[in-house]
Amino acid sequence: MSGPSGAGKTMLSYPLARRTGAALVEVDDLVIAAQRLTTAAHQPELHYWEDHPDAERRLSVQEIVDMQIATARVLAPAVRAVIANHVETATPVVIEGDYIVPELGTGWDDAVRAVVVHEPDLEQLVGNYAAREPEEGIQRKRAECSLAYGVWLAEQAAQHGVPVLHPRPWTTADQRISAALRVVP
Repeated sequence: MSGPSGAGKTMLSYPLARRTGAALVEVDDLVIAAQRLTTAAHQPELHYWEDHPDAERRLSVQEIVDMQIATARVLAPAVRAVIANHVETATPVVIEGDYIVPELGTGWDDAVRAVVVHEPDLEQLVGNYAAREPEEGIQRKRAECSLAYGVWLAEQAAQHGVPVLHPRPWTTADQRISAALRVVP
């Protein structure tokens, strides 16, 4: 389950994993592991945000999105390896994260199902961040980055035949995610 920060993928992935009895892997954990096993000299995209703490303030929305895309591309082999391991062992897993490129969900026959969660409303994203991180105040630029990255992910999903799910209305999101992934309730 791919999608930008603040779109709702975590709120959808945990109940999905519980309902299906699948393990849950957060790609953020793969990022942390990869950062500890590499250096900025070897994998600059993985270390960019920790090495440039002022980057969000300094960079444009498009530059930030470009860095997110670069990070997702660098992580793709690790995510693919996790997927392959679970396919090979027939162990169900829900993998969720910002850095999952949609094409990783293709080419596995019916063993892998993918979806991109995309919140197309900037004000909803602003509100999602305010609710999730009230101590951070209004995070409009972060929401703008999330929206732009979400648009890119949705475009990539369309190119690869991966469904795109708008999370609202929340009352039906669980049913719609199950339908998109062809999961039997």
